[in-house]
Amino acid sequence: MRRRGEQRDDSDTLIDMDIRPENNYGSITTVTTPRDRNVFSDGSTRVDFVLVWEEPLSSQNEENTGVNPAHRKWREKFLKKLKVSGLLLEQKEVRQTKKRTCFVLLSAPWSVLCYYAEEISLRVPLQVVNTPIINWSERVLSQLSLPNPLSQDVPNPPPDYYTCQFRSNKLQRFLGSDDRDTFFKTTQRHQVLYEILARTQYGLAKRGEVGIDRLLTEQVFTAAYPLHEGGFELPTAPVPPESLGLRQILYAYWAKWSCYRRYQPLDHIREYFGEKIALYYAWLGFYTGWLLPASLLGTVVFLIGFWLVATDVPAMEVCDSGNNFIMCPLCNICSYWNYSSICVTYKAGLLFDNGGTVFLSVFMSLWAVTFLEYWKRTCSALTHRWDCSEFQDIEERPRPEFTAMAPMTMRNPVTGAEEPYFPENKRFSRTLTGCMVIFIMIAVVLMFLIAIILYRTILRLIINKSENSFVSDSAGRIASLSGSVLNLLVILMLSKVYTSLAHILTRWEMHRTQSKYEDMFILKVFIFQFVNFYSSPVYIAFFKGRFIGHPGHYNTLFGVRNEDCGAGGCLIELAQELLVIMVGKQLINNIQEFLCPKLKAWWQKRKISPRPKEVKEEDGEEAHGAVKGEEEEEVPPWEADYQLLVCEGLFSEYLEMVIQFGFITIFVAACPLAPLFALINNWIEIRLDAQKFVTEYRRPVVERAQDIGIWFPIMQFITHIAVLSNAFLIAFTSSFLPRLYYRYTRDSTLSGFVNFTLATSPSSFSQQSQHTSCRYRGYRDEEGKHLPEFFHLLAIRLTFVIVFEHFVFFIGRLIDLMVPDIPEEVEMKMKREHYMAKEALAENQSLGKTVIPGEKDVPSSDLRQRGSRPSPPPQSDSPPPNLMEIPEEPSTPDRC
Repeated sequence: MRRRGEQRDDSDTLIDMDIRPENNYGSITTVTTPRDRNVFSDGSTRVDFVLVWEEPLSSQNEENTGVNPAHRKWREKFLKKLKVSGLLLEQKEVRQTKKRTCFVLLSAPWSVLCYYAEEISLRVPLQVVNTPIINWSERVLSQLSLPNPLSQDVPNPPPDYYTCQFRSNKLQRFLGSDDRDTFFKTTQRHQVLYEILARTQYGLAKRGEVGIDRLLTEQVFTAAYPLHEGGFELPTAPVPPESLGLRQILYAYWAKWSCYRRYQPLDHIREYFGEKIALYYAWLGFYTGWLLPASLLGTVVFLIGFWLVATDVPAMEVCDSGNNFIMCPLCNICSYWNYSSICVTYKAGLLFDNGGTVFLSVFMSLWAVTFLEYWKRTCSALTHRWDCSEFQDIEERPRPEFTAMAPMTMRNPVTGAEEPYFPENKRFSRTLTGCMVIFIMIAVVLMFLIAIILYRTILRLIINKSENSFVSDSAGRIASLSGSVLNLLVILMLSKVYTSLAHILTRWEMHRTQSKYEDMFILKVFIFQFVNFYSSPVYIAFFKGRFIGHPGHYNTLFGVRNEDCGAGGCLIELAQELLVIMVGKQLINNIQEFLCPKLKAWWQKRKISPRPKEVKEEDGEEAHGAVKGEEEEEVPPWEADYQLLVCEGLFSEYLEMVIQFGFITIFVAACPLAPLFALINNWIEIRLDAQKFVTEYRRPVVERAQDIGIWFPIMQFITHIAVLSNAFLIAFTSSFLPRLYYRYTRDSTLSGFVNFTLATSPSSFSQQSQHTSCRYRGYRDEEGKHLPEFFHLLAIRLTFVIVFEHFVFFIGRLIDLMVPDIPEEVEMKMKREHYMAKEALAENQSLGKTVIPGEKDVPSSDLRQRGSRPSPPPQSDSPPPNLMEIPEEPSTPDRC
């Protein structure tokens, strides 16, 4: 048994149940709701799931004999097995000019729900606990007696409960057990139906012919989905908010653009979409809230640069130098140029390269550590409240695809049940093969990076030959900007290719559980995307302009002189690259998320129209009754939902946010505005994603989760990389340390700093070029050898890196130790819950009363531990005697 929520009165006992009608478990509202249209033709049997397939029609509107006979056979056998398992089926048909669309409505009767509720360890309520979620900002504003502009009064908040795993023989102990229609929540009924669909065999098990997922892949069925609870459109006439359906509430109080500054109704999201999706939006909202101080500080640091532009002494020297500094050519065919010509570019660089960036880098490194620590606390509180803190350790069972494809079985040491098994040595060898593919794809990314480097160099040479002076003078900027745009397009293209490849590799590796499968898939894609997105910024930050040599001894790549930093230096080029990739990717993604679902939905509706001509078969026979009047014009909900898009899951959403998290932490020293752009994007992202889930996607099957999975350790890895990256950026790419060195060794006003950073070309180079000596950036003498100042600065830079990363890691470790992963109040609730569970179990033992006649009482320990039931309990309204044919199919063990 699990206790959810906050204990308000320790004198309450768990057995004193509140069974008033207004606290009915299956409903979150007490007001009259619109007529439920998710029912069979009899008007009372609830539709829990829908299966769909399409068949072409001949010109005479007859069934096409070209339908795949194997598909027809599989489909008929699958539907027959579903009937055998105890499900109720009703078939409906939509005929069009060239095809017919068949809908099979599925419903689970009470006996089937009870049996599978125990099998999959559904949790059901014991007692209502009223504890609303209180945000940290809400708590702070309340203590300061300030109004909270972020709060909103969302109607029909889902109640919180003490819960425990369902047991049929303890039915009377559960809240709302007297109403079988509403005892199991709608989402729980969906879970039961999906469990049956996922384990039902339709062919040979050794060929993996098991489950609805395989049938969808083979196009035997075109869709399988649970139904939305009514429409999302709000009624035109004013109605009490309490009379709105849950989907309408989510649309009005979450998906609308006007809700951008309001708290998300997380309990409602969890009630409708499940814990996994609710945890994603909880994390996204938490992350977006924490971006606010980071974006404010980054904007302040950026604005400080405007003040430095007007007061910086080296900037004045550059702009007033005239012809004092004749610079060496930046390419083999480039001409000499005046250093004063980059006056505007040099000043623009100060907006990104100033003393404030050091403070911002330290702040963002500590911000990232603190953000992750406080998210762990928030996540532990949410998962305890939503009753899934121990989900993965206790309840997760083998994937249906793994069950079908595993070559052998082995006894589970925890549950004692026979489970499918795949040898670890074979999985390890397959994983190594997958790693080789990853390395090959990384090599492809690096090849494209080299190609873009050569593209910039060659384009610069071509533009320099232009007779248009304006174009030739802007050759560097044009080559750099177009290279950044081209790099973004290559990144997006390679991302699509590798994501598809990673799906194939991860399926081939045969991972036992869905969580493990998703974690390995995510890890593969992230490793590739990390290199894909960050390789170009890393090259510009740490390699570009480092290995060019010096006048007279330039290094080359494939016969082309190595790429040097632009006239304004590498840091401003890095800022440009980051803005193009990060902001460009966000713009493209947001446009895609806004337009693509609408275009796909329009095409889906166009394919499905016109309206049906003849329908209604029930178990192969004509159903009684017909809908008359205005209702005849209404599109049935299963057809309306079929016109919606398939939910694509959360992978792409998480990946987009984690890549963004890397941009704002790893390279923040080069682009202080990155957190601000991330904040603006996330405000838009939350509404776009909410609208997709509420209005444009079919309803997904509820999934439970105890955290955000492998994304959390990935963000921890990014946080550690960010500390090292910012340390090296400040030390080797920024001008912060050279300015500091010059200030304390030469002139505190930085007068003469520009001349200090420029070396003079060797005399041999001047003779070859038939030109007087020229200047170039570096710390070398006139023979091209490094000056002592170069080694002094190198030692200072390395010392700075060591001190910076040790300081940040030390403070981060202190924060980790000072902030407990589980809040004290949540820990106290868990202890109190454990105590009350033992008390409740002891009292239940003494009751000695069972709900189902003829079945022995289950030991009290079963209330905490999930076991395999060899057969369904005999009940007065039990399913057919061969209910167990599905779990007992040969070669498809399904118990855990």
